Amino acid sequence: MRLIILTCLAMIAFAANSVLNRLAVGTGAIDAESFAVIRLASGMVMLCVLAFGQKVSLAQPWPKLVVGGVSLTLYMLGFSLAYRSLDAGLGALILFGVVQFTMFGWNALMGQRITPLQLGGGAVALAGLALVLWPTGMTDKVQTTTFSGLGFMVLAGLGWGAYSLAGRGAQSPLGATAGNFILSFGLTLMVLLVLGWRPNVTPFGIALACLSGAVTSGMGYAIWYRVLPDLPGPLAGTIQLSVPVIAILAGALMLGEALSLRILVGAAIVISGIALVLQGGKPRKTG
Repeated sequence: MRLIILTCLAMIAFAANSVLNRLAVGTGAIDAESFAVIRLASGMVMLCVLAFGQKVSLAQPWPKLVVGGVSLTLYMLGFSLAYRSLDAGLGALILFGVVQFTMFGWNALMGQRITPLQLGGGAVALAGLALVLWPTGMTDKVQTTTFSGLGFMVLAGLGWGAYSLAGRGAQSPLGATAGNFILSFGLTLMVLLVLGWRPNVTPFGIALACLSGAVTSGMGYAIWYRVLPDLPGPLAGTIQLSVPVIAILAGALMLGEALSLRILVGAAIVISGIALVLQGGKPRKTG
């Protein structure tokens, strides 16, 4: 039960990040790059305070720190830069599709057995997500989408997939997440300065970025690292497909965004696919 509750909290935190991002960047209260930097900075501060308060060491093996920090940076930068030219729905579909394929593929490469029911459930959940996120006027969306936007979002998906895989071996979820944020903040800031980043912020945008970083990112990512070792690889990849669905439902409740029958049906399909993956990982009774 504890694992279920913590996993649900992590998915809700990820979805809240999406809502906060839309509320801040979508309204012009802050630019996407500044949102990412402030999000990392506030998350870093919060995690360090929690780690020091609980006397948790931030030290971790350099290979794990580099993988975690670089993959988190790849996700943050790819996500921010992709949405310069990518529709939100199409972007989320690409992001979580790549994450799922990355985690399924890596687990298969490492010799983990993936059952046909798990593969089928993952495909069903991805199809449901496509139904939820498929943009209206899809042909026009694709025609106006640049290859750079698609490429950046693919990199973001690979980055988050790698970050999630790295978390499966974290001995101290809080310490590892804090270390990842520290390294990622420095790398992200350096890259954006080289790219000529020009901040465009308002107090409201800064406040939302801090909330996203300190609470729904920093603490949410630490919870994710806590549950990852106990989640089967295919389930860890597929359950994240629920995040855009939760974000859309939260947007409807908090931001007054419209819901449609297509979204509700797609959400039901996503949940069904996750249930199939969960069922596919259970050992069958014999005798």
